[in-house]
Formats: sequence, C-alpha cells, structure tokens
Amino acid sequence: MTDNAFSADERAAVYRAIAERRDMRHFSGGSVEPEVLRRLLEAAHQAPSVGLMQPWRFIRISDRSLRGQIQGLVEEERIRTAEALGERSDDFMKLKVEGINDCAEVLVAALMDDRERHIFGRRTLPEMDMASLSCAIQNLWLAARVEGLGMGWVSLFEPQALADLLQLPPGAKPLAVLCLGPVKAFYPAPMLVLEGWAQERALDELLYENYWGVSQ
Repeated sequence: MTDNAFSADERAAVYRAIAERRDMRHFSGGSVEPEVLRRLLEAAHQAPSVGLMQPWRFIRISDRSLRGQIQGLVEEERIRTAEALGERSDDFMKLKVEGINDCAEVLVAALMDDRERHIFGRRTLPEMDMASLSCAIQNLWLAARVEGLGMGWVSLFEPQALADLLQLPPGAKPLAVLCLGPVKAFYPAPMLVLEGWAQERALDELLYENYWGVSQ
C-alpha cells in the first residue's frame, strides 16, 4: 500500500461502483435533479483524453418529440441488426435494447468535428479520440451508479442519420445515446447474461504475459 492510496472504505466504494455498474434498459421514469446531472457531466468532463483534446460533446435531449425520433432510428437499426443475426434474430428481437422513452434523461455523446487537426497521440492511432470519449462515458456511468441512477449505452443507430437529425456539423459523429435515470433495481448481473444471450469470460482467459496467447 502506498502513501497515496485511499482509505479502505473509500477503496471499497470505488470497487463496488465498478462491480455494480450495469448497462440498464429498464427505467422507472422520475427525474434527475439539475445539480446531480451537472455533477455527472462534470465527472465525464474529468476523463483523460489523448493530447488533452477533450473530444466529447454532450447533447441533452429535452424535446420529447425529438426523443421519439431518436427512438425511431434505434428501432430501425434494431430490425436491421435482427436480420443480420440470422438464426438468432428471434431471440434478439425479444431483448429490450433501450429505454429511451422510459428514462428521465437522454444524452447523446458525440465526437467533435475538426478532429484531424489533433495529431498528438493520434498520428498512428486516430481512434484514440473514440477511446477518450469512451472514458468520459465510463466516468459518467460510474458516477451515475454512485448517485443511485441507472444508465444505458445505446449504439443501435445509423450514425449519419442521428447526426443529421441533431444537426451535427460535418465531421462530428454521435457515438452513444445514453439513457439515464432512476431504476427500480439494478440487475444482479449483466442483462445479456440474465437473458441467456451471452456469458462473461473469466479474466484469466483474457490475460497474457509477454506474448499473445501466452498465459501467466
């Protein structure tokens, strides 16, 4: 243990938030107080970013009709995804993939425009802008869990269609529709595990030493 470590209780709280974070699809309406929403967005804004480019842009969707149009785009992609899944299409269509019309808040997380001018850390890995935005989303997710709020990341949409709907400038790209708000309960395990869609793999199966595929 180093001198810079948190206390035992503080460490336990951090690890609990990580362990209990869930990709939520079931919401119970309600609201998110403005000061809480601000805290969550400040947490997102404190994420690390390559070259300190801070590529994240968040759009709060307060217009209910616009929210409905976003849900329509998600439904269109849900059907396309089911078709692409072939023999698993029926099982997929039984899954609840979003809570856009049920949650208290909808946020769209997007990558900024004019990203090509940011070279620091991106010359060989331009996708680090997406990694940076993902860190911001994860910060928001963990902060939401600490506040007792659920959050779900919806990626079932055609990016350009959503960009056009929200009047994003050329070059900007939406990465996530985030459903946020009170929930009756957090899933005891990832929803896709509970629904029998997929199984989690143990860490040791994904951990190598020195070379790919070489276990410790």
